[in-house]
Amino acid sequence: MTFARRPRHTSVVPRRSNEHDETYMRLALREARRAARLGEVPVGALVVMGEGPARVIGRGHNMTISRDDPTAHAELVALRKAARAAGNYRLTGATLYVTKEPCLMCLGAIAHARVARLVYGAPDPKRGALHAARMKPVARLLHHKLEVTGGVLEPEGGSILKEFFHDRR
Repeated sequence: MTFARRPRHTSVVPRRSNEHDETYMRLALREARRAARLGEVPVGALVVMGEGPARVIGRGHNMTISRDDPTAHAELVALRKAARAAGNYRLTGATLYVTKEPCLMCLGAIAHARVARLVYGAPDPKRGALHAARMKPVARLLHHKLEVTGGVLEPEGGSILKEFFHDRR
């Protein structure tokens, strides 16, 4: 008896920015500035549900230092708040805005939450899970279709990070 291989439905689909992306990314940048004021790496995130006049159901910024929690990345903080607000860990149809390209841990959480779309600002060539060299192998592991838009307000997000690390040196 032979079994047919199931087709893989895993994909990271590039998508262009829409007119609302900059508006929501500015709110995520506000969260990143809050993190910087607390001495945290300045990354902010926002979970939005719906199209057009959508509503923000979760927001967060890095809190790894203040919470002594290596998993308290901005994306995970925002996803936890959004799941509580939605009353469900699955955030089907949601868009996650984050000021910096997510790491592998955060990308896994995004996939488990069934987020429909990821919009990020500055790329992270060292640790970003979606950086061009890693995108295809990672996409095969997701078992989830994820639309991705990168580079939204990249200069603003990148400059907040550069300033933060410049001040630390």
